[in-house]
Amino acid sequence: MTRRPLILSILALALVLFAGGAWFISRPDAQVATVPPQVAEALVRPWSPVLGRDDAPVTIVEFFDPACEACRAFHPIVKDILAEHGDAVRVVVRYTPFHGEVSEVAIRVLEAARMQGVFEPVMDALMREQPRWASHGGMRTDLIIRIAGEAGLDVAAAEGQIRSPEVVAVLNEDRADVEAVGVRYTPTFFVNERPLEPFGEAELRALVADEVRKSGS
Repeated sequence: MTRRPLILSILALALVLFAGGAWFISRPDAQVATVPPQVAEALVRPWSPVLGRDDAPVTIVEFFDPACEACRAFHPIVKDILAEHGDAVRVVVRYTPFHGEVSEVAIRVLEAARMQGVFEPVMDALMREQPRWASHGGMRTDLIIRIAGEAGLDVAAAEGQIRSPEVVAVLNEDRADVEAVGVRYTPTFFVNERPLEPFGEAELRALVADEVRKSGS
């Protein structure tokens, strides 16, 4: 082959590869990984607490343990993302009691707070004061309901609510969904059924921003 045909052949091949690569990058959802349908079904349940508007086009699902230090670290980040995107984003909270009894007690108190319409301020207070009641050096379950009471929980009413069959059912159903989804650590995030991979603050912000952009909000 002479030099001119060889150069033309190389240029033609380069154009084909460029066109193919451009199509792959620009085609819809080329790099969007979503969960299988059976997992998607287990991400959001009618009983799950919601921060933000129920009809927001972008849903962040957080598998959350109130006794988890990483969940505490991400709590203000999640709140900031909600504030940044306004009505376009909501957070669905799924309970993941990986730290045993202290996690379960806190979840029961949070459910009582949800029943009373004070879920968010109680959640904020428990996260802020987590080092007091969930220190690895000494778990203080007795402090949980006291802190919640200071944040607006009716403690007398909560005493009965935390033992109700409804709360027991929520704990059991969330445990089943944690298993079905395959959650192994907290917090674990999904954004419009897209898993947060790799994990990180910048990655979460970017994933949410991408979904907000796609929603046109």
